[in-house]
Amino acid sequence: MADGVVGEPLHVLILGGTSEAYDLASALAGWEGIRATSSLAGATTTPRLPVGVHRIGGFGGVAGLRAWLAAQSVALVVDASHPFARQISRQALTAAASVGCRYLRLERQGWRTVPGDRWHRAADLEAGLAELRRLGTARVFAALGARAVPALAAAPQHFVVRGIEPPALVPANVTWLRGRGPFAVAAERRLLQAERIDALLCRDSGGSGARAKLDAARALGLPVVLLERPQATARELAARELAGGETMDDVAAVLAVLAEMGGRPVA
Repeated sequence: MADGVVGEPLHVLILGGTSEAYDLASALAGWEGIRATSSLAGATTTPRLPVGVHRIGGFGGVAGLRAWLAAQSVALVVDASHPFARQISRQALTAAASVGCRYLRLERQGWRTVPGDRWHRAADLEAGLAELRRLGTARVFAALGARAVPALAAAPQHFVVRGIEPPALVPANVTWLRGRGPFAVAAERRLLQAERIDALLCRDSGGSGARAKLDAARALGLPVVLLERPQATARELAARELAGGETMDDVAAVLAVLAEMGGRPVA
């Protein structure tokens, strides 16, 4: 399957949701020899739609994804899901390896400090909440998304959380703000001041689009508790090797691989 069928375009599945996934789909819309399908998890009812063919919703676990890859004659899976979306990455690795489909991980680099940053790194959310207690914070802007809201209910701080769609239940110590990024630094600074925020809690998602809140926190002298990315297990690394997997941090590198596989941009 990895070599495709002579004379037919290579089918590429893009596991999306990140800006890199949207950029890749847009670029491939102008290519010959490539047929791309973008897949969105369906976490919101009004997602931003990528250019070209797309699907929304899960595959039904590893078995469902394996069957879909085989039925659709997919030659390459580009896993451009969020750095913290570990479940879909594990499923993609396993399914791709089992059907002989090539796998690439497209993951942007994490953020790096600049002078003036007051970052405190934490291994996970539990450790991050403990660090907030140690810092003595009272009002925290938690850039974690709706799914993390239930875990904040038992913490002593008041949290401000922003997202596209609110969770079913918002705890008493959480203020929910509706919004879809990216956001400008000036707007983020005004938000932090208006909400009397004294610390920022966020994941090390990386990328330029979500960095504005970090820049705003630095400008205001606020501490940031940054949750580290989950590390791939030995089993996941073995599956990635079996699927011929490589990790790339920009779209251009993926396009170079696709050119090697026979795709080409339209002149």
